[in-house]
Amino acid sequence: MTTRTRIKHQPVSLILILGVALTLSLVGDAHAFTHIVQPNDTLASIAERYYGRIQHEKVLVAANGLDDEGGSPIVPGMRLEVPALEHRRVKHGDTWPALAATLLGAEHRADVLAQANRSKPWLPPQEGALIQVPYNLKLLTSSTDNIINIAYKFLGNSTKAWQLDYYNKLNGRALTRGDVLLVPLVDLPLTDAGKRAAEASAQALMSESEGAVRDAQLKVDAELPALIADIRGGRYVDAITRGNRFLSVAELSHPTLAVVHRQLLEAYVAMQATGLATAACDAWRKYDPMASLNPVMLSPKIIDACKRGADAR
Repeated sequence: MTTRTRIKHQPVSLILILGVALTLSLVGDAHAFTHIVQPNDTLASIAERYYGRIQHEKVLVAANGLDDEGGSPIVPGMRLEVPALEHRRVKHGDTWPALAATLLGAEHRADVLAQANRSKPWLPPQEGALIQVPYNLKLLTSSTDNIINIAYKFLGNSTKAWQLDYYNKLNGRALTRGDVLLVPLVDLPLTDAGKRAAEASAQALMSESEGAVRDAQLKVDAELPALIADIRGGRYVDAITRGNRFLSVAELSHPTLAVVHRQLLEAYVAMQATGLATAACDAWRKYDPMASLNPVMLSPKIIDACKRGADAR
């Protein structure tokens, strides 16, 4: 750690620093699971097994880019994506537009998300409620497709063509061959067999994800000396960029988080980003219970930033 680091002003605006600090990766849950085609499987039998509805064969065809006229038969060993609904817990401050932007890709899709949960887009979702998220089925349209027959085929009602038009911001434009159309599917109940398959797939994905997280943790730990060197060299902008990249790539161990936030604290103080400095100090002391505001080791400005957080509590 450094002692009373002298603040060096960088020719970078505070607004840019704030933007860097608040830019984090958002990763949503996958709401589909994998089926490995077995001998004697057909799309119809898979649809019946997982959905209890043979007619949902068309969903499997579209989700996997298959030709429903028989041009792309399935074969044993083939991996199929089986669409399913995602579920999310509503947090304090969530709104339907904000949830729609995160989960469905655009705020204007809030009406579909709210309706899928028996609500209205202008009403606040209930905090703590478990909501279901429609599956965005991606269609590559052919020369014979139009918005009306797609609405009938996948939503069960041709009058919902207007909904598809608005959902995809077509503004009344006719579809042309090769258009990519998103169809929000809500009616995808899983059978008991489907729920078991989805759970098994999620567990396998979690195991793979945990391995990737561990690799990311090791990589961050290896790069910590570079972050500390940025601070010692007065390269505060580089330190902020590097530190926030560390925070966004994986769930880090508490000791690593303590080191990263301690360095960010010093960088934010140097750049006069007082609010971010206070937040960084709070995080540093949270992840390092032995952290001490020692005036011999810390500059007065760093101590002031930390005390602001303590006073606010």
